[in-house]
Amino acid sequence: MQSSSGLAAIMPFALGIIMLGLGLTLTIEDFKRVTRFPKSVLVGLFCQMIFLPICAFFLAKIFGLTGAMAVGLMLLAASPGGATSNLYSHLSNGDVALNITMTALNSVLTLFTLPLIVNFALATFMEGDQEIVMQFKKVIEVFAIVLVPVGIGMLLRRFAPTFADRMEKPVRIGSALFLFLIIFMSIIKEWDRIGHYTQLIGLPVLVFNILSLAVGYFLPKMAGVPEKHAVAIGMEIGIHNGTLAIYLALNALNNSEMTIPPALYSILMFMTAALFSIWIRRNLKLRKPAERLEL
Repeated sequence: MQSSSGLAAIMPFALGIIMLGLGLTLTIEDFKRVTRFPKSVLVGLFCQMIFLPICAFFLAKIFGLTGAMAVGLMLLAASPGGATSNLYSHLSNGDVALNITMTALNSVLTLFTLPLIVNFALATFMEGDQEIVMQFKKVIEVFAIVLVPVGIGMLLRRFAPTFADRMEKPVRIGSALFLFLIIFMSIIKEWDRIGHYTQLIGLPVLVFNILSLAVGYFLPKMAGVPEKHAVAIGMEIGIHNGTLAIYLALNALNNSEMTIPPALYSILMFMTAALFSIWIRRNLKLRKPAERLEL
């Protein structure tokens, strides 16, 4: 995988602005409410840490993926949610506080779970005695991109509520534009390779992408988790930190072929998550009139 200096430069800034906008809508009370729903957190962590890697393992077996492709898919499944999952949760009327909490928890737990899952994948799908050790630098970067701007936004909400209210709508529009820019630059960056990647592993990655969103949303709902929490978990599970997966494949495992699944997923997930968000919002609008009639 080749890097793009333009995309690398704009992503931290764009995500920082996005997270600042989310922070403008949050208060401490939002996070206190999350502590009253430990079931949502536990179900979400189960989906992310256990169920999703199992799904990736069986998909690799079903599609007969080669060693590096299979490990790349497992590496992706073991990676925590991306910072943009918080934006999609926000745009889909999900519980952003729960989403941010899960992103933070996943990033910490990944220190222990990711090496276990990836080492298992290496032993299963590839020959040799490679091992992976989690990089603390990437965990710190996730915390910086997600938590610092959100904290600033929350401070503005606390001490300048009028300003926060006035900025909420334009920041939401600006966040959507930044998101479109990230998608556009991601596609442009890999335009020459998209056709080759799609033929090589496109279908397994697409199936895993849709399965991630579905598992993250429907499994919590089956467990009795509130709708807003299910939306947040769905976005957290469906939007992976592809950058982290690519970084580890190149720097920890020294295998560029393993970057193909997370690279392709990183392009697909923005579009599928956007469609999923539209479906959720439309489904919610259809349910509201029925709920009012029942009342």
